[in-house]
Amino acid sequence: MKKKLKKEPKGYQNLVEMIFDGFLNVMDGVTGSRKLSIKFFPIVTTIFLFVIFCNWVGLLPGVGSIGFHELHEGKEAFVPLFRAGSADLNMTLAVAVIAVAATHFFGIVTLGVVKHVGKFISLKNLIKNPIMFFIGILETIGEVAKTISFSFRLFGNVFAGEVLLTVVAFLVPYIAPLPFLFLEIFVGLIQAVVFAMLTLVFLSVQTMEHEH
Repeated sequence: MKKKLKKEPKGYQNLVEMIFDGFLNVMDGVTGSRKLSIKFFPIVTTIFLFVIFCNWVGLLPGVGSIGFHELHEGKEAFVPLFRAGSADLNMTLAVAVIAVAATHFFGIVTLGVVKHVGKFISLKNLIKNPIMFFIGILETIGEVAKTISFSFRLFGNVFAGEVLLTVVAFLVPYIAPLPFLFLEIFVGLIQAVVFAMLTLVFLSVQTMEHEH
């Protein structure tokens, strides 16, 4: 598409531009600046697309249901060949770490190392304003909690949906699982939106001056 860009878009280019513009308009509502929206666009949109892909892959036939049995601690356990990426805590934790690290990266690039770190730990506040120093420590702990919250929220919702579909399909194999399947499609979309929007909010916060 990039090789055939036209000033008057048609067909595929028009569709892509509509999607991009839609994303940017939503982001403008959070950042309040098209310049910031464009800066954050690659990381936020990539996270959204990656997470929604991982969420929906688990709904494909055979994913989670085709595998082999092996002995684990003396008991036979079923091990699927394929699983939804978001149903594995390793993946959700990795994306959460990347998202939180990106917020600090943009914070340092925008404000500088001293100002950004000063939002969390400032030795000046230790003498002048001990309460603010204590709040800074809480903010630092909050950054770790943010990573855990990010990863467990996504993992919990997708894994619970995977278990629900498996149980319903086992009890009533035909027709009954369909409403739950559509529910999981919706949940997968909502979780991707929540993850991406929270990343955008934290990016906006970390690039603001401490006074703001």
